[in-house]
Amino acid sequence: MHPNGQLPAYEWNFGDVNPPVHAWSVFRTFKIERKMYGREDLDFLERVFQKLLLNFTWWVNRKDFDGKNVFEGGFLGLDNIGLFNRSDPLPTGGVLEQADSTGWMAFYCLCMLNISLELAKHRRTYEDIASKFFEHFILISDAMQYRAGGEAKSLWNDEDGFYYDAISWGGPWSHQMPVRSLVGLIPLYATLTLEPEVINKFPSFKKRLNWFIENKHDVAGRNLANMKRRGKDDRILLSLVSEDRLKKILQRMLDETEFLSEHGIRSLSRYHKDHPYSMDVNGQHFEVGYVPGDSNSGLFGGNSNWRGPIWIAVNFLLVESLLRFYMFYGNTLQVECPTGSGDFMHLGHVAEEIQHRLQHLFVRGDDGRRAINDGNEMLDYDPNWKDYLWFYEFFDGDSGRGLGASHQCGWTGLIAKMIHDTGVNCRLPQTPRTPSTAAAHYFDDIFTRQKTMYGRNEKPHHLRRSSTSRSIGMRSDWNDEEDDDIDSHSDSRSTARANSIYLDEETLKKKAEMDEHVAHYVADQLERMKSNDSASQYQDEIEAQLDGVNGH
Repeated sequence: MHPNGQLPAYEWNFGDVNPPVHAWSVFRTFKIERKMYGREDLDFLERVFQKLLLNFTWWVNRKDFDGKNVFEGGFLGLDNIGLFNRSDPLPTGGVLEQADSTGWMAFYCLCMLNISLELAKHRRTYEDIASKFFEHFILISDAMQYRAGGEAKSLWNDEDGFYYDAISWGGPWSHQMPVRSLVGLIPLYATLTLEPEVINKFPSFKKRLNWFIENKHDVAGRNLANMKRRGKDDRILLSLVSEDRLKKILQRMLDETEFLSEHGIRSLSRYHKDHPYSMDVNGQHFEVGYVPGDSNSGLFGGNSNWRGPIWIAVNFLLVESLLRFYMFYGNTLQVECPTGSGDFMHLGHVAEEIQHRLQHLFVRGDDGRRAINDGNEMLDYDPNWKDYLWFYEFFDGDSGRGLGASHQCGWTGLIAKMIHDTGVNCRLPQTPRTPSTAAAHYFDDIFTRQKTMYGRNEKPHHLRRSSTSRSIGMRSDWNDEEDDDIDSHSDSRSTARANSIYLDEETLKKKAEMDEHVAHYVADQLERMKSNDSASQYQDEIEAQLDGVNGH
């Protein structure tokens, strides 16, 4: 991080910006450790949160020059998605008001709000910071979809039911660029459900929230329709999109002639295959059209493409947002999926459908081929190659062919979690099997919970706080030799506590037996999956083993 709060974008231009996903990843890391190890590394969370405050402030000061709560951003990882190079000054003059940048900042607000509330459970001063991020989110939401009087148009196009980037020359002079791309879907990321237990735990935050609703009538009336309406399990929803706008966006996103492919959500609507968008500026011709495979543009080296292909990371966050919406709306909100099919389903099942399509990139079809291999005989059938999958950078929007860097295993590895959540051939015990249990498992925001261990209710337990020097694997950012003389006795006690486990010997023994049973089960299923035989012939046996595991 630069002393001014900026984080570098990529190796040949530190001054550019990538999407601000750091707060999201920090909080997920914190919760994963809590779930796996039964301890809370609050020092880690608070320490990184302080740096994120600097970075958030940098964004506000540098990428919202006029203080309108509409952000420019620039590159944001979507190399050639727009009409122009978003890292350079516009050939038209003016500034590019970005729907994705503004959506990312609203997402950033909600992630920081979530972390603030987590820290406020232990340090009440963070309630004030939570209130700050709540109010900032509302202001961004208002600016993105409403401009008063003679000001520039909002980034929402009511006629098309979609968000677009806009060129602004100041005041009322702006021009929306109607390109249907991920730019208009990213605002869906800015979605958060607040559990009633959390809200009631913080009277100061709750009071400030209610004051804002009652006294900021103009802003609250446009953006807080869901605040007065409680959702499933009395949850509160914070989102950039209302229910009506959500339906309009999903109508396009789930249309197989637009964003929805057989293998996930495309980065650009297929509509632009026959209807490219173009603009002539100072004798230069700029055009965006649907290109499902390799890039036909030289932007950023021309070796990556956001004008049609499928990218796993952005699909992953879309799925997570749909689960957030499902946690609020439950089964009451049904949308047509695919659009025009006549089949209606709730958003939890929509999330599952997208995950299944993404898995179809890798799973063998009836002919034994995988979409990512693009008909390559050796990769599909050679015994030395057929079971080794390449984690490509992105995938053809029509065929699913793997493209870009074949070693780009980082974000493409997210497919493993989707298999864990919705996989059919190898369902493990305690793996979430429905959208509601999946959502509850991965969005664990409730202050206290009733612990269940192997079907038996236990007394509520309090999680142990873990200091930075007792992080995962007993790693430490501090020099142990320097600390030995000062705090050797304390450190030995800390180590003992870190190695302690909350379960009694009987429960540990049962857990060990369960783990061994699961290990044998997984190994057996993996061996079966190596054959080309259909998994259906093993269905009865698999279900019987699952019953045995659950009964055990």
